[in-house]
Amino acid sequence: MLISGSRGQYEYIIVEKRGENKNVGFIQLNRPKALNALCDGLMKEVGYALDAFEADGEVGAIVITGSDRAFAAGADIKEMQNRTFQECYGGNFLAHWNRVSTVKKPVIAAVNGFALGGGCELAMMCDIIFAGEKAQFGQPEILLGTIPGAGGTQRLTRAVGKSLAMEMVLTGDRINAQDAKQSAFELTLAEGNRLEKRLFHATFATDDRKEGMTAFVEKRKASFQDK
Repeated sequence: MLISGSRGQYEYIIVEKRGENKNVGFIQLNRPKALNALCDGLMKEVGYALDAFEADGEVGAIVITGSDRAFAAGADIKEMQNRTFQECYGGNFLAHWNRVSTVKKPVIAAVNGFALGGGCELAMMCDIIFAGEKAQFGQPEILLGTIPGAGGTQRLTRAVGKSLAMEMVLTGDRINAQDAKQSAFELTLAEGNRLEKRLFHATFATDDRKEGMTAFVEKRKASFQDK
């Protein structure tokens, strides 16, 4: 069981048991230089830690958090930019992220700083969100020529309502913790994840998705051609 209370067992996260009775599983995303960007290795480690905590009879609840600056600023775009439609569709890209939402024990997201793209989706997979005053939520995938691919279009609609969710997804605009609270930022199980995943995979067949992610990595403005 990979619970050691140290960084030794994991590369991208810190895993501990906390509380007076050591009955709270604690997972801290730990890629500070990348603002906790959710690379494949990090999400696999989160899955391993969740499996271990779920099997641990002493653990009654699990907390996932990041840093003061960023819960998670999104998926790792450098890792994604050269993927093809065939790779995404054939390999069911991002499917393992859903492990967070299937844990039987309560999972709490403690969010401060950026929770954008995949970071926002990760928070919404949790059962409860505690958001700090500096928390910012957003789905800016449109700015990269793609769409949310890990539940964003489904959970966000149920969390903040259709109108605000559409505004966030179609513009890439962010909301802060106060806006989220006023919009009843509560989480439900997404029913449309399968359709969303297929549409997300389909964006990897477009030139604009490749251009958007390449421009992000190269720190320049994207030149979209609507194809």
